[in-house]
Amino acid sequence: MTRDAARPTRVRLDTPVMYLKGVGPARAEGLKRLGVVTAGDLLYHIPHRYEDASTISQISSLETGMQGTVIGRVVSKGVLPTRKGLRIFQAVLKDDTGMIEVSWPGQPYLDRTIDKGDMLLVSGSVRFFHGRQLQPREYINLGEEDEGTALGRVLSVYPATEGLSFKVIRGIIDAHLDLLLPLVTEYLPREVLRGAAVPSIGDALRMVHRPTSLAEALEGRSRLAFEELLFVQLLQQRAKALARETRRGIQFTNKRELTTRLKEALPFQLTGAQMRVVREIFADMCSERRMQRLLQGDVGSGKTVVALFAAMLAMENGYQAAIMAPTELLAEQHFRSMSAMLKPLDIEPILLTGSIKAKARREIASRLGEATPALVVGTHALVQQATEFSNLGLAVVDEQHRFGVEQRKALGAKGESPDVLLMTATPIPRSLALTLYGDLDLSILDERPPGRQNITTALRPESARARVMEFVNKELDKGRQAYVVYPVIEESEKTDLKAATTEFEILKEGAFKDRRVALLHGRLPNDEKDTIMRSFRDGEVDVLVATTVIEVGIDVANATVMLIEHPERFGLSQLHQLRGRVGRGAEASFCILLGSVSPEVKQRLDVFAGSDDGFDIAREDLRLRGMGDLFGERQSGVPTFRVADPLRDELLNEQARDAADRLLADDPQLDSPKNAPLRQVMGERYARSLELFRVG
Repeated sequence: MTRDAARPTRVRLDTPVMYLKGVGPARAEGLKRLGVVTAGDLLYHIPHRYEDASTISQISSLETGMQGTVIGRVVSKGVLPTRKGLRIFQAVLKDDTGMIEVSWPGQPYLDRTIDKGDMLLVSGSVRFFHGRQLQPREYINLGEEDEGTALGRVLSVYPATEGLSFKVIRGIIDAHLDLLLPLVTEYLPREVLRGAAVPSIGDALRMVHRPTSLAEALEGRSRLAFEELLFVQLLQQRAKALARETRRGIQFTNKRELTTRLKEALPFQLTGAQMRVVREIFADMCSERRMQRLLQGDVGSGKTVVALFAAMLAMENGYQAAIMAPTELLAEQHFRSMSAMLKPLDIEPILLTGSIKAKARREIASRLGEATPALVVGTHALVQQATEFSNLGLAVVDEQHRFGVEQRKALGAKGESPDVLLMTATPIPRSLALTLYGDLDLSILDERPPGRQNITTALRPESARARVMEFVNKELDKGRQAYVVYPVIEESEKTDLKAATTEFEILKEGAFKDRRVALLHGRLPNDEKDTIMRSFRDGEVDVLVATTVIEVGIDVANATVMLIEHPERFGLSQLHQLRGRVGRGAEASFCILLGSVSPEVKQRLDVFAGSDDGFDIAREDLRLRGMGDLFGERQSGVPTFRVADPLRDELLNEQARDAADRLLADDPQLDSPKNAPLRQVMGERYARSLELFRVG
């Protein structure tokens, strides 16, 4: 059968994109890589940015120091080498008024994608360098398109792929838009659209693909962002409702026995935030429903103490409690700190890790098999088949994002519906956390315990290296310890980054030749990593040269310096986690970012240096870097966002949450006639999530 014979006589939204005019098998393969398989997918392939060609400047009007956008034809081009080995791609653009040189340092590959005769739309700053030169912030290759067809338009720039330029994609979409738009019918209820003040789906799709202005493009985008947020809110809220209905848990009683004794025995006062969160957790544990709560707290905010109070409530009701940490060292740290806090109560926790000897493991198994209250702290050994609890009442997972979904579930499955508390030191702004973790109840520790040291943070250029090393040595002379962190383990021909393994050899023979220096990175065997960290913890190592493997680690109160090389290679939240490794003792502590950076990077790092609030830093980090891999930490089945950004679209997110509340309050199954179209579209897009959350 020929391809024409197989082509559908009438285009529908589910028509394979290959059968659309101007596509064919080769382009269909490229579109498939972009997630575009059907004609309907093509409609939802949304531009990822726009260029406003209605504000085009004439080349002759550009002056040094100004920002400008021009359209011009490439009349010459080439790659120029520099003395330092940097290769610069340059092109000369011409319009009716004149010519200007455009320069792309370090991007010689553009010589393969920009041809003489191409029409370019370029935005950037004008500087003087052997004459006027435009340094592009961004550009669009309009190909051989006539300048007049672009002027005065808002140009849609689509996500593209190798062999399929955004211009080709724009042409395919534009050619079929009038045919496809009438096939789309509205699926959001009328009152939801009115409440959010967003356009209908047909209008929104026209606005994003053929906007008459940037404002109109943003209006269309707001509708698509709102519906994504609404769908996720519906899925998350339905999941939470089902959990409350079907997962009956243990109804504890606040007897104020062990919990009151613990509060009286603590050598410090709980912060207001800790007391608020303890009340939230106790209210959950004393209700009939099973607790499923996420506790977010910045570095050093006191999450461990909160978990200990929850464990005491379980124990005073005759139940066992388990606290699972991602590493043996962190488990041992929790064990030691909890042992000290529980000593006045004559309670001794149990430590269970992979390195526990067989005899001790059998004794622990015997004790956990008895129906007596106990607190066990451990690693993934807690979820192994050999570990059985007689009456587990509370399961706590510390640094929960470091565990897989199955490991977290396995601990919660060890008893008869034990309450579950997940803890994380990775701050996420509340609006985003409520979206990512909408199926969980959320508690936030946003207050630092008194006595925690402020950490002096400074950015120093490469020229200050000798002075920085001298400062670190002065701290070491006082008997303190230091971390030196690098972004990569080994050197590579592809980058000029300093690497941990190479610099370790240089430092121990140079700046720290009279010190005890150790190397720690992620490729070392786990037992070797633990040995090195124990040596550092016990004061047997002065300087620990490491990668971000120490980001979530143990408390070393004697460590007062965190020196971070190539700080531009780390996110702000990651820098904040690293900084949190110092300042844990009574001595003044320091975080030094070492390296010469661009003005743009310096602006970002100044935000970090000027704040010690992890939530503020996380918000700024997300604003600057985007969502990144944040959703990679989320359990499987939760849809990611293609258009929406829960942080940037905070108001839309609130509106979506309110709309989801009202929809589910009136129609928990979403099976009424007016909600049927909404449910159908949700099922088509998020089939895995519907299965996971059992909506309906």
